[in-house]
Amino acid sequence: MVHVQQRPGAGEALMGAGEPRAKGLSGGSVGLLGSAVIGISTVAPVYCLTSTLGPTVGKAGVQMPAVFVAGFLPMLLVAFAYRELNKALPDCGTSFTWTVRAFGPRVGWMCGWGLVIATIIVLSNLAGVATSFFYLLLGRLTGSDSVAALDGDRLVHVVTCLVFIAAATAVSYRGMTATKGVQYTLVGLQLAVLALFVAMAFTKARSGGGLPGSGSLGFSWTWLNPFEVASFGAFTAGLSLSIFMYWGWDACLTVNEETEGSARTPGRAALLAMVVLVGSYLLTGVAAQMFAGVGDKGPGLGDPATADNVFAALADPVLGRALGVLLFVAVLASAAASLQTTFLPVARTVLAMSAYQALPPSFARVHPRFRSPGRATVAAGVATGVFYAGMSFLSSDVLVDTIYALGLMICFYYSITAFACVWFFRSELRNSVRDACFKGLFPLTGGLLLASVFCKTLHDMWNPAYGSGSEVLGVGSVFVIGVGLLFLGVVLMELMRRRSPAFFRGEVLTRSTPVRVENS
Repeated sequence: MVHVQQRPGAGEALMGAGEPRAKGLSGGSVGLLGSAVIGISTVAPVYCLTSTLGPTVGKAGVQMPAVFVAGFLPMLLVAFAYRELNKALPDCGTSFTWTVRAFGPRVGWMCGWGLVIATIIVLSNLAGVATSFFYLLLGRLTGSDSVAALDGDRLVHVVTCLVFIAAATAVSYRGMTATKGVQYTLVGLQLAVLALFVAMAFTKARSGGGLPGSGSLGFSWTWLNPFEVASFGAFTAGLSLSIFMYWGWDACLTVNEETEGSARTPGRAALLAMVVLVGSYLLTGVAAQMFAGVGDKGPGLGDPATADNVFAALADPVLGRALGVLLFVAVLASAAASLQTTFLPVARTVLAMSAYQALPPSFARVHPRFRSPGRATVAAGVATGVFYAGMSFLSSDVLVDTIYALGLMICFYYSITAFACVWFFRSELRNSVRDACFKGLFPLTGGLLLASVFCKTLHDMWNPAYGSGSEVLGVGSVFVIGVGLLFLGVVLMELMRRRSPAFFRGEVLTRSTPVRVENS
């Protein structure tokens, strides 16, 4: 049974201003497994592993598995915040809606902006990765270096990227049924190939068949001890990479209005996705480290020459020539799958912001047949295509630095959401030990950890050496881009305040909105 609980000071009628609004999405179209698969797919585990194993080893050495666990901790604590907030208010606007309810329209709008801009950056990056691996795979299958080299042609690369973005937009536009069907296949393929890689890497490492010249290692439990990382700076640098590896699990929550049991299932799916991710990362990281070692030359994981694509170097040695191509297929599938599901959070956040008059009303339109946020999905696709094409032709350094600025956006909106949970439930923290932990202590700790990473990253970004090494008037380009994107959000917010004053006066989505609470 569903009850309605008023927050302290609430004086609205149930259907009055500020009531969480039905937005016309296809309710009940996703179950627990489907929701968890969407979360896993958005994270893109195989792509994250191939692109971050090397850099993490370069920062933390053999403590790479410990850094993976350390990055998991704040995400897990923030996931509890998302779960509790979703129980009270299952709304596809997630961070935006909940933060408005806790801290008011301006903070909520900026939190929503942080999610939207982070997602646009990720979408453009995923399209680029999918394109690179597409030509790399074609070159591998045809045995032609000239085919693989097509990715180096900027025009060919950008056009192919735009095709991938258009295809992903089309699938997302057709709603959750189409999305779910594609994701079961692509996520299943990723996890199956990872399992095969882990099994064979373990077997060869234990039998002395590790990569020749790499300094293969025997497993040690000290690898899981974060206190043995060489320095605090190395730990925080590795932690920043690790946090990026977990980003995207909250996609489970953004489809809450389309999920069976919308108040409880998305939170459980997020936790399930997190468990699968940390298990996959730890097993793959340990197996790769045992097999290849952490040397910075030759075939070791710390080799800068292979840091951006570790699996390309390990595919044949671990799986053999015949099966090695599966890793290339898995990375391509990972990037393509994540490209498609990453449209879900941005489109639904824009839909919610529009429904509550924080963005132009045209974005609140839902397709009558597919019951998806069609206008918002297309807008996200167009924005991604324009952003990537513009950055690619402007400067490759700018594109790289934009990706480096992503961690700032992730920590920004995750930490605000965690703090929103504590403030939102502040009157309930003394009700029970459970409420004190899951609504207070855990979210607060997770928020503080991510806020600390945000501040440390902001400090490091000031140095031009951070990222591509480019600068603007002596200030690192990554800092300029990261802070500039947040400032752009402030400018757009002020423009919307003039166009839609009711939302910013707190008359549309208010702090005293009635809250749904389901019996256990």
